[in-house]
Amino acid sequence: MTLNVLMLSTLFPDMSRPNFGVFVERQARELASRDGVRVTVVAPLGIPPWPLSKAKRYAALRALPAKERWKDLTVHRPVFPIIPKFGGRFNVHGMTRAILPLVRRLHAQQPFDVIDASFFFPDGPVAQRLSRALGIPYSVKARGADIHYWGTRRGTRKMVKRAADDAAGLLAVSNAMRRSMARMGIDAEKIRVHYTGVDLDRFEISDRAAAKESLGFEGPVVLCVGALIPRKGQELLIRALPHLPGVTLLFAGQGQYRRALEKQAEELGVDRRIGFLGSVPHDRLPRIYAAADVMALPSSSEGLANAWVEALACGTPVVISDVGGARELLDRPEAGLIVAREPEALADAISAILTNPPDREAVREAALRFTWTANGDALLEHLRAIAAQRS
Repeated sequence: MTLNVLMLSTLFPDMSRPNFGVFVERQARELASRDGVRVTVVAPLGIPPWPLSKAKRYAALRALPAKERWKDLTVHRPVFPIIPKFGGRFNVHGMTRAILPLVRRLHAQQPFDVIDASFFFPDGPVAQRLSRALGIPYSVKARGADIHYWGTRRGTRKMVKRAADDAAGLLAVSNAMRRSMARMGIDAEKIRVHYTGVDLDRFEISDRAAAKESLGFEGPVVLCVGALIPRKGQELLIRALPHLPGVTLLFAGQGQYRRALEKQAEELGVDRRIGFLGSVPHDRLPRIYAAADVMALPSSSEGLANAWVEALACGTPVVISDVGGARELLDRPEAGLIVAREPEALADAISAILTNPPDREAVREAALRFTWTANGDALLEHLRAIAAQRS
């Protein structure tokens, strides 16, 4: 019997943002590849009213097709209105109103058995409303900021909690995330830990010296992969750099925080040892991981960062803060170090690894349990169990 899944995700790639939510896309493709499973993706696009919609960042979104085939997936991209910077708590109503007619029509053509919401806000509360309107059970996955940020804000906390309470099942990217959800009063018995996956054929060990040469790097390289936002802690790495003579620091990611980081680097006199790579296509990341001696990401909050797992799969040890699933991931000393979010602590940990680099095969071993096959198996079992409750 076919399992017909509606995957709802505000984090999903498109032609203008090929790196946006690639982990959600990969998870969807893995699920859709299974026999007896049909996946339809609804990836809503938030666009403000005119004249704000004329801004360059929204022009590319406005040009996207309402429906397309994206890497063997059928993806619908309905548009809903947003108020930039101020309207997060209103997005649930606007998004539900915009997509309910589409989902109602698709459900009438071929009934959905379950809704899989990929993020807790606004996806979770929207899935809750679709479930009530159409009688389809739903699941929501907690990934990080959706709980640590939206789950704590006054205007959205109750919506997150109600979406969790009404869900037929819940997923969390780590045991640590599961505990965070439980502390919010969410029923821990409903939460299944669902680790991310990594493409171990693409993210693999390759010659570091050759990778550095091909990219034009010399000497020790520290890589930070993540959006340029304050939560990721890039400014701490810049402050650590004066304590790391001869080290090159690379940032792979983009964001409005870049100018502040550039200014900080100039003030500390380390700007010539920092490279801003911008948004790197996902298929080019393995080469950059290979060139790095250390991947450092001192975030203030995470679920279980994909960048952690990808770096380890490439044999690159990590220096990370004690957040999210960090302790679940670093289960052996070769994998890296968990340190305080302080420049001196980061510099000491990076220096220790550069002085005594671990065996790269031992580093990679820590990532081998994070496969997309395991991710797909767990998700399929979870969603089938929810659909079975309905019958």
